Amino acid sequence: MPQLSNSRFRLHFPYSVNMSSFHRSVSESVNAVLLTSLKSFAALFFLFIVTSIVSCSSKDNEDENRKALARVNDAYLYQDDIQNIVPKGTSAKDSIELVKKFIDNWVRETLVIQKAEDNLDEAQKNVEKQLAAYRNSLITYTYEKELVKQKLDTTVTNEEIEQYYNNNKSNFELKDNIIKVIYVKVNKKAPGINKLEKWYKSDNAKDKQQLTDYCHQFAENFYLDENSWLLFDDLLKEIPIQTYNKELFLQNNRLVEVNDSLYNYYLNIKGFKIRNSISPLSFEKDNIKNIILNKRKLQLVTKMKEDIYNDALNSKDIEIYIDDNTKK
Repeated sequence: MPQLSNSRFRLHFPYSVNMSSFHRSVSESVNAVLLTSLKSFAALFFLFIVTSIVSCSSKDNEDENRKALARVNDAYLYQDDIQNIVPKGTSAKDSIELVKKFIDNWVRETLVIQKAEDNLDEAQKNVEKQLAAYRNSLITYTYEKELVKQKLDTTVTNEEIEQYYNNNKSNFELKDNIIKVIYVKVNKKAPGINKLEKWYKSDNAKDKQQLTDYCHQFAENFYLDENSWLLFDDLLKEIPIQTYNKELFLQNNRLVEVNDSLYNYYLNIKGFKIRNSISPLSFEKDNIKNIILNKRKLQLVTKMKEDIYNDALNSKDIEIYIDDNTKK
């Protein structure tokens, strides 16, 4: 989707094509599973850290020189447990607030952990295998991300984009109507409206410049990039047009002038595409580039895994002690 170049036009025009399940899997396969594991690992890791503080900070092992900041049953939080939570340069007031917040969170987490310890059996409390699995996922994800960062060719030519588009046109079906348009919203009392009504219709370069200058000075809102596609529904949110058949409206209107109690609205529709038709290449360029890059990421990671495996086989670093004839 092209960026809106007119600074005073603040609408956003989100759009996503109806991609096939294959393309969605290409875009998501590199990160989705590992990111899920990463989030789960973070949660377990935090639980592990808090549990460690709780288990290691019992009153029986307290050093006489350590200063206790809080207690939850037989668990203690000491001053040296929080010595690194306040960033350097933090004011005294903010430091106190950070420490208070940390202590409050520790108390609440410790209470929950102690309740869990009391109500779960030993098998349920054994999370070491899960932590090991999530650690392995995190390490693998980090390595793959660094590999992609160093090795991925991020150059995608216009020829590649066009070739992909031509080979996959059926996957770029529009779900909504889109338009190319010149749009101006101006107060009814603004000066020079008669000139504006001439300029917004014109293809003359001088008139276009006059229109641009006028909009920056007097328009309440405007959009003048006639080469970019926008969602028609989003534009309708900005303009008081009532229509029960959007496709018929686009087919029968090019120059549109409407008003309300305060503003005049001017539309010069330069082009349109009806939903369920094939989306234009210019509208899909960024999307196709991302698809190509994600396919490259997947190919790079897959090749890395195969190379590691084959290198290990050739170096005899792998030995498998069962075969097809091994009985259970």
